[in-house]
Amino acid sequence: MKAVQYRAIGADPEVVDIPAPEPGPGQILLKVTAAGVCHSDIAVMSLPAERIAFPLPLTLGHEGAGVVAGLGSGVFGVTVGDAVVVYGPWGCGVCPICASGRENYCPHARTLGIHPPGLGSPGAMAEYMLVDDVRHLVPIGGLDPVATVPLTDAGLTPYHAIRRALPKLVPGSTAVVIGTGGLGHLAIQLLRVLTPARVIALDVSEDKLRLARSVGAHEALPSDENAAPRVRELTDGHGAQAVFDFVGIDLTGRMAADMAGMDSDIQLVGIGGGTVPVGFAQVPYGASVTAPYWGGRTELAEVVALAQDDVLSVHTETFGIDEAPLAYERLHAGNITGRAVILPHG
Repeated sequence: MKAVQYRAIGADPEVVDIPAPEPGPGQILLKVTAAGVCHSDIAVMSLPAERIAFPLPLTLGHEGAGVVAGLGSGVFGVTVGDAVVVYGPWGCGVCPICASGRENYCPHARTLGIHPPGLGSPGAMAEYMLVDDVRHLVPIGGLDPVATVPLTDAGLTPYHAIRRALPKLVPGSTAVVIGTGGLGHLAIQLLRVLTPARVIALDVSEDKLRLARSVGAHEALPSDENAAPRVRELTDGHGAQAVFDFVGIDLTGRMAADMAGMDSDIQLVGIGGGTVPVGFAQVPYGASVTAPYWGGRTELAEVVALAQDDVLSVHTETFGIDEAPLAYERLHAGNITGRAVILPHG
């Protein structure tokens, strides 16, 4: 079968032929219908050798949708032909945190060598993939897999972050979304569905600002030196009650702190390697700064339920599996508006 792999440190991803997997006990074989392309993949492929905690080659793709094609012994709860998406942040499955569905915060996954598909374990950017346990599958019924597969990360991650901030996002409040690409354009929609807050979107790209306006941002502003003063002006000098940084570089971290209000939430979601300066008088009094990671299993089911209610519009651009290296090139150059999706079977 064809697969997109990261094969050597510093190399570009390649389309290769590898043997199709067979499901073992407890495993599920999926015929992959769609696989998302994400900046996290680029981050992994940018790591030095000493920080790679798993063997290469690695089949990429941590956003996966497919149809159940085979079952290992002992599997129940799904049947061949079911349409599903894959929950990515796999944990040990037995600790109290995993038992509550929050496998994204499993304290044992790293020491046990458990990695998400596409980020250490073989991923979805192939014609077929193995899923380790039925608990990591969420049925999608008749939803379009192309429009649904980004929800497993680009939807789930902002949903998890927004849920943490819901107590602050009351009528009359303001939420700021920094970076309106794959995750950000879904964050805007989720904020509009889940909260009464006014939503201000920031980006350096006019195309992405147009996307932000089209999906419901009340204001869409250039992400420049005037952004923080403009947010304060729009909030009568008080600042925003929640700021979601989907870029995650030092510049946007400082910007987030400058536009946040008293007792606000600042959430560093992006993986740009930056920080938010934290200390007395460096952030507003009472502000909390967090770095949320992905989301829980039950939260993914809730995001899929929102999609079934037709309240989310995922902007996608599709590529055949042989075009996957081009999709990564364009993503790295900032030339994807929304989310790129690979179609392993054309």
